[in-house]
Amino acid sequence: MYRQILVPVRDAGEVEPLIRFAALLLEADGDIRLLHVIPTTTLPLVAREWRSSVNLVVPAHEAGAALDVRVDPEVRAATDVPGEILESAESHDVDAILLTLGGDRRGRNPFVGHTASGILHHAHADVIVLNRLALVADRFPRILVPTLRPAPPPKVLQVVEELSVRSPGDVPVVTLSLAARGSKDEATEEHEETTARGVAITHKRMPISAALLGRRLRLPELILQAASRERFGLVVVGEERDEGGNPLITRRFLEELFRAAPCPVMALRL
Repeated sequence: MYRQILVPVRDAGEVEPLIRFAALLLEADGDIRLLHVIPTTTLPLVAREWRSSVNLVVPAHEAGAALDVRVDPEVRAATDVPGEILESAESHDVDAILLTLGGDRRGRNPFVGHTASGILHHAHADVIVLNRLALVADRFPRILVPTLRPAPPPKVLQVVEELSVRSPGDVPVVTLSLAARGSKDEATEEHEETTARGVAITHKRMPISAALLGRRLRLPELILQAASRERFGLVVVGEERDEGGNPLITRRFLEELFRAAPCPVMALRL
């Protein structure tokens, strides 16, 4: 699906699982660019971190070889980490940026500094954000796609279809439209379809009061409540705008969603 994916990493533990996930969305002749940004330009610190970067570069090559995927690791030093990630994405003309969220030592805030916000707001490429549980899952028995629209955007379904096809076993997909109660979409019956690639997709509706849908602070909670009623292995959230015309995939939204989610979650900002 993607010709080239940029994967920013902070530590060695992220390298193999992020490359493995990126490979699910990569075209047959595509490649993965792994980027580690040393967040300083002070020479003694840069020299020390540069020597330690071998712990990122070697696993990157090993993971790529095991998956038969081209992986090109790169290490840079800069005080503006999101700016360096965005510059790398622009200079290499990548199609997508795949990252996971960090957190402070107490695990209270999954966003460290302003890196995620900078990428979400300014990247021209697609941005794919995973929570930690999505990185450790071996397979997804079911993929759930909650949406605030009558149907998810076509590109979101394209990403989900790719995950379903490339994951082990037959992975069914369920879309769940959180329609306002009393809207014309509420009356739409549940229906199923099979894509040209053989992926089974069930489309459902879940009526919700318009007042609740209009309260943005409750959206992560509503999405997770809807997901809890289904047997799911991965929740994919990929709205570009909510009904008020505001971006849904923001730092604050992801912070609340990822903190509360007891399951693997993937967010797409397209």
